[in-house]
Amino acid sequence: MTTGTIDTLRRLPRLTRYAIYALAGILFLTIAETIAGTSDLTSRGTTGAALRLAIPILLAGLGGLYAERSGVVNIGLEGMMIAGTWFSAWASWQFGPWQGLVLGVAGGAAFGVLHALATVTFNVDHIVSGVAINILGLGSMRFLSSIVYTPDTGGSVIQSPPVAGIGNVSLPVLAGGSFFGADTPDLLGSIEDQGWFFVSDLAGVLRGLTGEINWVSLLALALVPITAWLLWKTAWGLRLRSCGEDPWAAESLGITVRSMKYMALVISGALAGAGGAFLVLVQAGIYREGMTGGRGFIGLGAMIFGNWLPAGVLSGSFVFGFGDSLRFRSGDTVRAFFLAVAIGLVLAGVYMVTQGRWRRAVAVGVAGVVFGLFYVLVTQPPNQLLSATPYLITLLVLAFASQRLRMPAADGARYMKGEAR
Repeated sequence: MTTGTIDTLRRLPRLTRYAIYALAGILFLTIAETIAGTSDLTSRGTTGAALRLAIPILLAGLGGLYAERSGVVNIGLEGMMIAGTWFSAWASWQFGPWQGLVLGVAGGAAFGVLHALATVTFNVDHIVSGVAINILGLGSMRFLSSIVYTPDTGGSVIQSPPVAGIGNVSLPVLAGGSFFGADTPDLLGSIEDQGWFFVSDLAGVLRGLTGEINWVSLLALALVPITAWLLWKTAWGLRLRSCGEDPWAAESLGITVRSMKYMALVISGALAGAGGAFLVLVQAGIYREGMTGGRGFIGLGAMIFGNWLPAGVLSGSFVFGFGDSLRFRSGDTVRAFFLAVAIGLVLAGVYMVTQGRWRRAVAVGVAGVVFGLFYVLVTQPPNQLLSATPYLITLLVLAFASQRLRMPAADGARYMKGEAR
């Protein structure tokens, strides 16, 4: 890829660039599938699983985005997600799944208030407060379980009774959904079954994104453009972002910085709580202690990978969700994915050589060769590697994305009203 092509891409609108990058990624996966003799990397099942696994990470990442754009580091997202799992399960058990979603959001928001009280009002170090939130979330939910889920309820100190979940929907015509009770054709499914190079793979990916998609997933995806509009197209968003860049300057302009930070952290906690509710109401159908599995921290990783931008958080969440979905696929599928990564890294290394970035080109090229050797030499990946794949992808993506990141200038800074910097 020439320098002129890269410059042309950079001048395109951000959404257009993301679409081109996505198509290029699917092309890499298609080439790797063809070489490896598998078709599962771009199938409806893999893409649908990746989307379901990405949604909790997306919600946590968006929660972290609001907090850090206001200047508050929120590593307490994990504890807020834990609160969302417990309260959504209890409310769904008592009242119904949609009430469970609402109370899960409220539970996460309540922990967001605690984080705001500590960091904004009492000026506690953000990291210390976040760690405390995580510990409090785990301990307090176990305490509540010991009180509420007595043996006669079917639950225990570590889990709730089974709860009702929220249903799915397929888009009419595209994925065979119904329209006013009438069945419609499955257009993408028929294209996927043709086995055409790239075209059928693209149809399989789109089918996974439009077929049997959960209502909460649709709401979560809608939050991405809503967040972009709210933060970059409204006066409220400008005030919030100014608090994360220079709260002292914002204060001099009459912005109530503390109030903005409180609002951001309430929204942050609510979104993390929604991510926890998704785990209960969509993925598991039950609350279990530890079911968040570090997704709050992975959400932070998606936010960093996405450069503190909503569309970037979405792409990072899907990358991590896709990596997580590979745990449930065959060894051949994982090998094909590693081959796709090798192709991408080698091409990136070649481009860096044309830019004269020799040291970085060597690092990227070596990583590409390692992934290529893994494909050639390992015929059956061990189960431990399958389980570690999403975390390896997380480390790899963050390592190679770190050079272009720009966090809010006052992110993590302690702020007291009336004090100079």
